[in-house]
Amino acid sequence: MVINIGIVFAALGITTLEMVEASAVGLALYQTSKRASVFAAVALGSGVVLLPTSIVGKAIALLPQLDVRIITSLLLLYFGIRLARSARRSFIREKLGITRSEEDSHSSLIFAGFSVGAVEAFEVAIVLVALIPVSLQSAFLGMAIGMAVVIAATLILHSQVRKVKQAIMKMAVSALLLSFSLFWAS
Repeated sequence: MVINIGIVFAALGITTLEMVEASAVGLALYQTSKRASVFAAVALGSGVVLLPTSIVGKAIALLPQLDVRIITSLLLLYFGIRLARSARRSFIREKLGITRSEEDSHSSLIFAGFSVGAVEAFEVAIVLVALIPVSLQSAFLGMAIGMAVVIAATLILHSQVRKVKQAIMKMAVSALLLSFSLFWAS
């Protein structure tokens, strides 16, 4: 087995970038729900996309790239707008001193976590599809290292991230999602 270091770094970079976004959303949702199940939903959403990518590998490259980009940009736009609205409500509640209501039901947070995990993993899969034909082992090695880095960083930095106000975290993540939506649309 020959490892292509360039492919490893490319897969590592995209996996780390996209999974950090998913992790940030998971942390924001955790701040709202105080339940670890939102992280499980993000992981499940990611797994639903990355597992088939691992299994089918080269066949995914046959999907029309324009269609994939359009679908990805629309999904990111939807979740970015949804999170921005939630951030706005959080800012208003915070300013008025209103305690959090049951407005953000746990099931909707689970759905949001799953969806964001799937969308971010889909972005990873798009890049992996281009890397897999060059070196399957190198692409998956980079992806595995990237996932390990994100999981470790999330566990280590969790207490630091909790200090960030929920509304600010939601707004930052919303900006990320909307930026990437614009990127994929263009």
